[in-house]
Amino acid sequence: MSDSLTLTIIIVAVVAVVGIGVIAFVTKGRKPKTPYTSERDADDLPAGQTAESTTEAIADSAGATDAAVAVEEPVVPATPQLDVPEPVQGRLARLRARLTKSNNMFSKGLLALLSQDTIDEDVWEEIEENLLMADLGTEPAMELVDALRERVKIEGSKDPARVKAMLREELLKLVDPSLDRSYLPEPHPDRPSIIMVVGVNGVGKTTTIGKMARVLVAEDKDVLLGAADTFRAAAAEQLATWGDRVGVPTVRSDIDGADPASVAFEAVSAGIDQEVDIVMIDTAGRLQNKVGLMDELGKIKRVVEKKATIDEVLLVLDATTGQNGLQQAKVFSEVVNVTGIVLTKLDGTAKGGIVVAIQRQLGVPVKLVGLGEGPDDLAPFSPEDFVDALLEG
Repeated sequence: MSDSLTLTIIIVAVVAVVGIGVIAFVTKGRKPKTPYTSERDADDLPAGQTAESTTEAIADSAGATDAAVAVEEPVVPATPQLDVPEPVQGRLARLRARLTKSNNMFSKGLLALLSQDTIDEDVWEEIEENLLMADLGTEPAMELVDALRERVKIEGSKDPARVKAMLREELLKLVDPSLDRSYLPEPHPDRPSIIMVVGVNGVGKTTTIGKMARVLVAEDKDVLLGAADTFRAAAAEQLATWGDRVGVPTVRSDIDGADPASVAFEAVSAGIDQEVDIVMIDTAGRLQNKVGLMDELGKIKRVVEKKATIDEVLLVLDATTGQNGLQQAKVFSEVVNVTGIVLTKLDGTAKGGIVVAIQRQLGVPVKLVGLGEGPDDLAPFSPEDFVDALLEG
């Protein structure tokens, strides 16, 4: 009896366990009827969103991304804009206009004196004084007066047009059109032409070199600059800025107070390696009473000529200093054999006669004249245009 009861209890227990398992399995397989209350998996869609809308969104997003990438292209650095120097003829016209304006009193005074009905000794003395005040110099002034006196005596003409023609002819003789005023050395097959520029402080030497570079570039010359003025602060930077404007490179030292001769030598070497047409060397502004500085200038010339012959030595003078500039010119010519003069600031206050005086003092021609502060205010010197400008007004 007890065995039967035990068996019955076991059967009931087994049935109960099986029933509970079936109920649990069925319940676990059902999907919930309410939205998710926890974070969705990456593949789950938000409520209210279908597979079609998800595909469209992905396509739109991809298009937007592609558009953004297309806009963000790499930026190519812009090519530096170089200055275009003004043609030479424009500079010559400006020279004539400025000289005409600044020398009206000179020309009018001379023509008035020479056109008088009676030209006695007092008048001739006044004419000579007028010429001296124009910085012509004592010897050239006396020569001009003597020549005019003789011609007036022979021709006996008082006609203003004829008197002006005689004065022009005699002034042109003093300026001397026969002098070689070329500032471009003859080209060499195996090396560049070398131009060395000298002058005292304050005459506008570095600026003149920058303007000369523009003139040379306008004439299709390949130019290189050498910043051998290592004594003046920012001189090399100033020169490099001028060169950068027209695409001309500058050889300079990164060491303050570097040896000027060494810098000049490196500039010439670079010019030879790069096969440029012209190397222009800037030098420190040197006072003529500083013997050590003048010796340094001579050293630069000697060191450079170990590499190449210096073809041109241009002395920059301030035209407004008048006769005071003659002593500077004399000392420089003794040290470095000056071959040409650049007269700066010949733009209103300078007296035109200084051209004649300087040429007489040195025996070398004025080759270039500075007309003002503008980058293209430098022009080749033309004797005919110069004399005509002096007499206009």
